[in-house]
Amino acid sequence: MKSIEWLDPRHLSEVKIILTDMDETLTHQGRLAAVTYNALERLQDAGIAVIVNTAAPAGWCDQMARMWPIAGVIGENGGFFFKRETGENLHREFWHDQPAAVMTELLKLYDRVRQDYPHIEYAADQPFRLTSLALKRSGEEDRHIVDLLRELGAGATINNLWVLGWLGDYDKLAMARRVLAKHYNIDIDHARDRIAYLGDSENDAPMFAHFHHSFGMSTVGPGLSAYPTWQTAGPGGAGFVEVALKILGTRV
Repeated sequence: MKSIEWLDPRHLSEVKIILTDMDETLTHQGRLAAVTYNALERLQDAGIAVIVNTAAPAGWCDQMARMWPIAGVIGENGGFFFKRETGENLHREFWHDQPAAVMTELLKLYDRVRQDYPHIEYAADQPFRLTSLALKRSGEEDRHIVDLLRELGAGATINNLWVLGWLGDYDKLAMARRVLAKHYNIDIDHARDRIAYLGDSENDAPMFAHFHHSFGMSTVGPGLSAYPTWQTAGPGGAGFVEVALKILGTRV
């Protein structure tokens, strides 16, 4: 990773879309600062589409898609895409045709994981999820739980808040590829200079590996399977603002 202070903003002049994680990328210590929200508004006014790409649950993503100055939300690590339409309408599309059936199977997986780890608990946001399983972090056991979920046929990863499980051959990158092709007519394999990605943890690694314009917050630590090109000076939303200002500076 290289410090963002060495990045010439002119290299970002073709960026039209920002894909960004939420927890500890837009937020810091669980809070969204006014300056970060203002940066989202400024990007929108400049014609840059911001799509939040997060492991956060459907309940949170519904609110973001309806009320924030963003183009939409990819949620639960790729399980769905929400975007605001006219009036109070919200467009919803899911990776699976029958997400309710998927959730039923995930809850069975939770019961199976508890056979080996009886103390494991749902994350506090689990009641708001539609396509994924979120478990409380438990330290050294987290990696073992990820391995078990994968052995049981689930996708699994870790972010800064949760151990995540899902069913299906997708992740943040796979759903971003589908959404950008369908809604923006963009092939992310051939338009990488038009897209920037911001994140901070292991479930962002596929995005870091794919995009030239990838940014990690200052809190990015060791142990990721792939790292961003650039690193911000500040954590969370402060780092997001640093990147936003670099991109906005090319629109003057």
